[in-house]
Amino acid sequence: MSPRRNRPKGVGSSGNSAEDDRSGRYGGWQSTESWQDEEWNVRHVAGASAQGKAYRCPGCDQLIPDGVPHVVAWPAHAGVDDRRHWHKACWNAKDRRTTRVQRSRNAPKF
Repeated sequence: MSPRRNRPKGVGSSGNSAEDDRSGRYGGWQSTESWQDEEWNVRHVAGASAQGKAYRCPGCDQLIPDGVPHVVAWPAHAGVDDRRHWHKACWNAKDRRTTRVQRSRNAPKF
């Protein structure tokens, strides 16, 4: 008896792109949205699938703890290196947010 295969033949782990896995291992679903005159791939990640690493949300600059449902978004023309993990609320509020200016400790507030 031969061992059971967990993947279809011909699919290697190194050859997969983000587009190849629409809803499989991340436990969510993927769509395309338009933001800032650009198309974005948006993948919703279920909490049970978000195990192993904490990410920093670019919307609020806070950590997304391990196991929390969130959104992974990246420009459609870019590769997987440009993926960013967002809180769902931060992704939904991205148009209402302004950029935050980071000041040093002794910088004037005006």
